[in-house]
Amino acid sequence: MNSPIPALDRALTALSNILAKAGAHCAERKIDPAVLLRLRLFPDMYDLTRQVQLTCDFAVRAAARLAGAEIPSFPDVETTLPELQARIAAARAYLASVDPQALAGAAGREIIIKMRDGEMKFDGETFYQGYALPQLYFHLATAYNILRHNGVALGKRDYMGG
Repeated sequence: MNSPIPALDRALTALSNILAKAGAHCAERKIDPAVLLRLRLFPDMYDLTRQVQLTCDFAVRAAARLAGAEIPSFPDVETTLPELQARIAAARAYLASVDPQALAGAAGREIIIKMRDGEMKFDGETFYQGYALPQLYFHLATAYNILRHNGVALGKRDYMGG
């Protein structure tokens, strides 16, 4: 398994750039950014703010679990675009702080996730490829789609981080 850090960081960089475009969109059209932060694709889905928080959480938690480190906690207190950008920056800083040596052997490391109804057990490779990345990309794509659906000029390259 190659280091997971570059892919996780690239997703967070894309998310930051997407939010920057959302901020510019709001400024150009005199829209209160708080309106965008409360939008969701469907009534039973999380709003944009929560999608951003979860994208960050899945990146950080994946890196921590794969490194065998304690999972840092980020309280969900953001209510503005700058606060969400700060959360992304904090998540990226955490990723940058992960010791590459701690990731040695991550593919075979046992990962246990405690859920309300029990535990999920994975080896590191299966956890990363089959759980962590799909979760991260789901929330990133949903944030992108909320903004795209509501008129922010975004394209595939914005999502891909290119």
